[in-house]
Amino acid sequence: MTPGFPGFAPEFPGVTLERIQSWLPTIVTAAVVLGAVIVALVVVSRLLRRLAPRVHWYLFGFPLLRTRMRRSWRHLCLNADLTGTDRPTTEQLGPLLVRGRPIMPVLPLLRRIRPRSFGATAVILLHPGQVPEPFVNAAEAMAHAWGVHAVRVDARRRGRVRLTILTADPLTAKRTEAATWATGPPLKEAAMTSRPSEAIEPLASAVAVPADLAADVGQREDGQRWVVDLVTFPHWLITGATQSGKSTLINAAVARWAARPVALVGIDCKGGMELAPHAPRLSALATDRAEAADILAALVAETQRRMGLCRQHGARNIWQLPPDARPVPVVVIVDELAELYLVASRADKDEALRATTNLLRLAQLGAALGVHVIVAGQRVGSDFGPGVTALRAQLAGRICLRVNDEETVKMTLGDLYPDAVDAAQQIDPAVKGIAVTTADEAGWIRARSVYLSPEELAAVIAATAHLAPRLPGLTPPDA
Repeated sequence: MTPGFPGFAPEFPGVTLERIQSWLPTIVTAAVVLGAVIVALVVVSRLLRRLAPRVHWYLFGFPLLRTRMRRSWRHLCLNADLTGTDRPTTEQLGPLLVRGRPIMPVLPLLRRIRPRSFGATAVILLHPGQVPEPFVNAAEAMAHAWGVHAVRVDARRRGRVRLTILTADPLTAKRTEAATWATGPPLKEAAMTSRPSEAIEPLASAVAVPADLAADVGQREDGQRWVVDLVTFPHWLITGATQSGKSTLINAAVARWAARPVALVGIDCKGGMELAPHAPRLSALATDRAEAADILAALVAETQRRMGLCRQHGARNIWQLPPDARPVPVVVIVDELAELYLVASRADKDEALRATTNLLRLAQLGAALGVHVIVAGQRVGSDFGPGVTALRAQLAGRICLRVNDEETVKMTLGDLYPDAVDAAQQIDPAVKGIAVTTADEAGWIRARSVYLSPEELAAVIAATAHLAPRLPGLTPPDA
């Protein structure tokens, strides 16, 4: 027993009460310092969260998320039945075939947890015999276990599953021009930073390449950038009711293509009210159906000329032509498709037939010849006539914003992705710019377009107006 402290028997030789008492000031000082450090970290974390969210995420948010993922991985796999086994679950016992669950389950490997601006990514290495379906079904369980907004599962590569962890909904986050245009690296030819109009680098002498046809227009729900790529899908159908964000989406795409060596042609039969702000950068603009019929006929003649050019060089598309012989790509933007189809008299019928027939020919012939069609409208229905169904079959790219009738949703998405119809009908009217769109690998996905103010759009158009090329048979709007 230690004198002066009845009942105390030190477990370690040489550790006495006097020595412990001599350590007390050091222990108290260390505790005070540790407490001060913790308080300082909490204060710094809150300040960074408010003033520099991205810095806060990389310094504090991601390490905590990584720790939660590592600590909960075993329990998550056991509860969600994501485990494998290193021994067979079927054994031969004499004449009997015995089946059972493995006593020692083997966890799939969670690797490559990397921070991203929208959250994080990780890779799960599957064991032999495992399939991705249980991991797809367990996405909601992962989100709850890790305290994040959502987990997206990508199982395209054999033997592994890629996870995209989203800490917040990228579609409902506050959209500011500076933040939205700077989040993901845009295409290098027309990189836009804090102000789109200041980042435009005109490419007056550049020869068009396929990358020029990809327009970064917003954010997808999986955290990736939303790109309207005319190489992947040469023609697009965009539907959306008034105030749904259709014009905003078109503005974002035009702002990207405006700085590229691309010809833009506008067809706006509502008097040009929607596409008039783009006029300085357009190679032609139709403001009624008669002008639209003439412009579309001229573009069909241009495709015939390009066919002859490709035959002359033995090329199957314009991208196989020599750079000095390669014609400029053309993007035809048709705003309000209904104005081309609806007729009120015999004269209107002939005019509409001429315009819509040439539009259909462009959609059928233009993909390999560098002529791309973007068709937009508040609604699309079979009552327009049989020609609209034939046109829709050529428009592989689909974008459906909020619409007012079910038939438009089915006409836009139902023939390609029937399961996307319900998702499009559930778009929140209070959040503008939300759309259900085709994606290159994901089938369909929800996305939201970037917003450009009228002043920013005007600045982009003014900075690139001199890049508008002249096309044979077409008169620029300013002429």
